[in-house]
Amino acid sequence: MRAGRATASPNRRSLLFLGKFLALLVAFYALVASNPVNDAVIVPFTAGIARVSGAFLNALGEKVSVAGTEIRSGAFAVQIENGCNGVEAALLFGSAVLAFPAPWRRRLAGLLGGFAAIQALNVFRVVSLFWIGAHRPALFSSSHTVLWQSAVVLASVLLFLFWASRGERTPSAGADRGNGP
Repeated sequence: MRAGRATASPNRRSLLFLGKFLALLVAFYALVASNPVNDAVIVPFTAGIARVSGAFLNALGEKVSVAGTEIRSGAFAVQIENGCNGVEAALLFGSAVLAFPAPWRRRLAGLLGGFAAIQALNVFRVVSLFWIGAHRPALFSSSHTVLWQSAVVLASVLLFLFWASRGERTPSAGADRGNGP
């Protein structure tokens, strides 16, 4: 018999993770949905996404101008709205990372790396959607709502699963047998 702290069953650990994840997700969504946070943080962040995307589009020869969260050319214009700025996908990823039982240093590294990866994907998304809208307008709506929205959410889930699977393994209760004093 081994003395020490009892380990939670896998079902209990899963339910605890799910409860923490859902609570964090609701709290984060409520926070970013509040007008003061939206106006002071989310809108300027989205304008930054527009500026970065506009710089890439100009480098690709699209000749766009950016005003706030709008990217415009002679052929097409798009307004980057909440839901299209990568914040929701980052909140999904961040809630999962924070709910996961890992050391805080690892969680912080996961949050920073995951946020950067999600935003890089989102800039690519905005640039490609603008290009599609300017050059293949018939494909814009389905590319925006079906393809890219699903892809960004799926990427955030897969990124979390990759991060979680790469972490330090905690030994299971059965793995300790035979190693006692």
